[in-house]
Amino acid sequence: MLKQNMEEINNTKLLISIKELIENSKNNIAISVNAEMTMLYWGIGKQINEEILNEMRAEYGKQIVINLSKNLQLEYGSGWSSKHLRHCLRFAEVFSDSQIVSTLWRQLSWSHIKEIIYIQDSLKRNFYIEMCKMDRWSVRTLRERIDSLLFERTAISKKPDETIQNDLDLLKNSQKLSPDLIFKDPYFLDFLGLKNNYSEKDLESAILSELENFIVELGSDFGFLARQKRITIDNEDYYIDLLFYHRRLRCLVVIELKLGKFSAADKGQVELYLRWLEKHELLEGENPPIGLILCTDKNQEHVELMQLDKSNIRVADYLTELPDKKLLESKLHQSIENAKNRLFQNIEFENK
Repeated sequence: MLKQNMEEINNTKLLISIKELIENSKNNIAISVNAEMTMLYWGIGKQINEEILNEMRAEYGKQIVINLSKNLQLEYGSGWSSKHLRHCLRFAEVFSDSQIVSTLWRQLSWSHIKEIIYIQDSLKRNFYIEMCKMDRWSVRTLRERIDSLLFERTAISKKPDETIQNDLDLLKNSQKLSPDLIFKDPYFLDFLGLKNNYSEKDLESAILSELENFIVELGSDFGFLARQKRITIDNEDYYIDLLFYHRRLRCLVVIELKLGKFSAADKGQVELYLRWLEKHELLEGENPPIGLILCTDKNQEHVELMQLDKSNIRVADYLTELPDKKLLESKLHQSIENAKNRLFQNIEFENK
């Protein structure tokens, strides 16, 4: 009996070991295939681009793609459509340096690359590349993030271009993550199913019942810790609406939910919570806690005058019903432009 059990254990270990070899080999083959395929598509796009540039005629470019596609499909099948060749063209236009392409294929599939190459703005494109690499998004998730205007909603989009690039470089080269790459404005909470009349308690309860979706909207590194966490200061009890922890930022995140407009009192309330947590719950190696106030109207001038960034507090709107995408996109672009104009005005004022 003992001998039989030992044989079963050995067989199980052998099976596990062989399965690991097979899985590792499959992964290596997939990486190798993706590398060859990506470099092939880039090389094809580069050669077509060079041919078109030599002729200096747009119409010639369209015709050469059509003719090439017909000939390639005859020999290699339907995969070589005009659409696919245009993907190759765009790929080589956007990434002209083969070294950059060599880096890309190590972390992103061709399907990821196809989604990214049609983003016009280079900073926005780099944002999605780095965030996709960091969180290992599937192609579907990447597409959803782009469609949800993640870049435009992220705090970093409202910073000067130089700051955006510096923060992305830090993430790329040193794996240092800025909070501005994490926190958004506005947050989309349409999945809660809340309509016109609801209370703060209703909002909080809906978030907890849809916690998985809420964390998806917050970001994958957020972990839920507590609801209505009680803290006592001078024999008086206070309650933090929601308490989270962010793994990569290595800090606690206080989330306060407000139905109306942001007010000066909200800052004092959250600042009190943050200082208490910093004093009583901060562990060695952790960064100071961050506060996030979610409201229906953040009162931009209040936010600016109160210099909330110095208190490690962020304020953002939340939307329980989403407007038309084009209208939302227009509003977000206007918000980004206004934020950057205010930054430049403040810099000019300080330099006078």
